[in-house]
Amino acid sequence: MHLLQMIRAADSAAQIASRSNENPVPRPSSPGRRALRWLLLGASSLVLATASPALPPAAAAHPPTAVFQPDIPARSWAVDCADNEALVIQHPLSYLRYYLHVVDEKGDRLRDQIETPQGGVARVIQRDGRPLTASEDAAERKRLNDLLASPNSFASHIAHEQSNKQMGVNLLRLVPDAMIWSYAPGQPQLPNQPAGSPALVVLDFKPNPAWSAPTFESEPLTGFEGRVWIDSKSRRLVRLDGDLSHAVNIGWGLLAHIYPGGTVTLQQIDLGHQRWIVQHVVEQLTIRALMVKTVKLRLVYDTANYQIVPPMSYQQAIKILLDTPLPSH
Repeated sequence: MHLLQMIRAADSAAQIASRSNENPVPRPSSPGRRALRWLLLGASSLVLATASPALPPAAAAHPPTAVFQPDIPARSWAVDCADNEALVIQHPLSYLRYYLHVVDEKGDRLRDQIETPQGGVARVIQRDGRPLTASEDAAERKRLNDLLASPNSFASHIAHEQSNKQMGVNLLRLVPDAMIWSYAPGQPQLPNQPAGSPALVVLDFKPNPAWSAPTFESEPLTGFEGRVWIDSKSRRLVRLDGDLSHAVNIGWGLLAHIYPGGTVTLQQIDLGHQRWIVQHVVEQLTIRALMVKTVKLRLVYDTANYQIVPPMSYQQAIKILLDTPLPSH
């Protein structure tokens, strides 16, 4: 239930502002900013995709009929779904190798990523849709070899990542109370649901006016509304469409101001063996960071080429990445 992604955009806006010659500003140091950046972009183990082929048009044209008759409060589905999303973040005893394609204010990058019990490692293999130049590849190899030579640096990075994961889990569990939940009229199913799959429970959500954000990092929840589709068997999130219906101030507006009109779309898929993974994200937001600079941000997140891998050390994973030839196109 990734309703908290918007703080990541505040951090991105601050980074852009800090690089501006006209308006240099310091980056915020909020722990919440770091946690929510992990939820959407910062950590390899959150954003995943399936290697299964897409359904042919004939199969996708007949989504399951919504036969579910809700006899429990809509909020109960949200509670279970939020708890299950913690497993998407933590995914215990499950390790994958995959491609992660990110387009944001930093550019267009394709990464080859491997999860390990110690944390994820990644190698950039393309930029802007083209193969790396010799100098770009050399810089990436040096970065990975430096990690091999400095286990303490890698351990520090992973400890920071684990702290952010736990903060993300804690914030997710605020979501059921932060929203008012209701069953969407007619329970409209998604057009691309596989034939024979369970019907989806469709919920609409909007900010709960009686709820007060306990921390400034949870303040974006007060402005977000939309619709979610939940697998009725596993109680896992399949899709989220959300809009920022009104402006949100983070840290009383001192850290960031998020303008209304932003949108977030997120899709998840079942990889099997109780491993649900994020497949696609599109986020568009307008942020004013530290009361200084207003920027429009757009993030597109896609993943592919998934393989189940055995547990391995991060050093082994780096060596595998370094030994893999770069794609030629």
